[in-house]
Amino acid sequence: MEDAVRMETVSKVYGRGRGAVAALREVTTAIPRGRFTAVMGPSGSGKSTFLHCAAGLDTPTAGTVRLGDTELSAMNETKLTELRRRRVGFVFQAFNLVPSLTVEQNITLPLRLSRTRVDKAWLAEVVARVGLADRTGHRPAQLSGGQQQRVAIARALVTRPDVVFGDEPTGALDTMTARDVLTLLRETVDGMDQTVVMVTHDPVAASYADTVLFLADGQIVDWLDAPSSDAVAARMTRLGAWK
Repeated sequence: MEDAVRMETVSKVYGRGRGAVAALREVTTAIPRGRFTAVMGPSGSGKSTFLHCAAGLDTPTAGTVRLGDTELSAMNETKLTELRRRRVGFVFQAFNLVPSLTVEQNITLPLRLSRTRVDKAWLAEVVARVGLADRTGHRPAQLSGGQQQRVAIARALVTRPDVVFGDEPTGALDTMTARDVLTLLRETVDGMDQTVVMVTHDPVAASYADTVLFLADGQIVDWLDAPSSDAVAARMTRLGAWK
């Protein structure tokens, strides 16, 4: 299976000397294309750093990161910004919508920033898939939290990215709304052949993924395929996440 992301002996150290903190320690992994991968671990395990390095938001101290066939470590910040706009989608815990823009304008913002023509047919399909066809003229303040996160997911999908990265995308949502958003992410993988990588602390959220990677002390220490929430919770307990 083709890799969407490949990390080879990636380390990330913040600070210098005695104050240096190793957030990632020689991480090597491959994330397959067209699959849903969740990343879990105790607080301070390196989850967010893993996502930031994989997505080109942060540069590793050592090692290489590839998005498809493109090596990110050789790119300057301008090139990385261009790559992220064209080939990477992001969904964060905070919806990060522009209050003055309509739903449609928020969704198409990455295209406008990269001066890319809006494909109206693709936009309509994305809007329909996230269930917002009757909300395109609304402003974010007129939407529920779940609807705002759906706008963020549509914005992530509209560029047809190689990978959608989610950093606790359901963290600000109630249980029922979170389930709807996770179902939507699952459907983008199954119905649109999208690749999704999601950092989460929630075993139920992780159970929507095809594979869960477990991090501890900046290293991948285990993985679980076809995860159930109970199996994920049990493994997290052994990692010391809930002591």
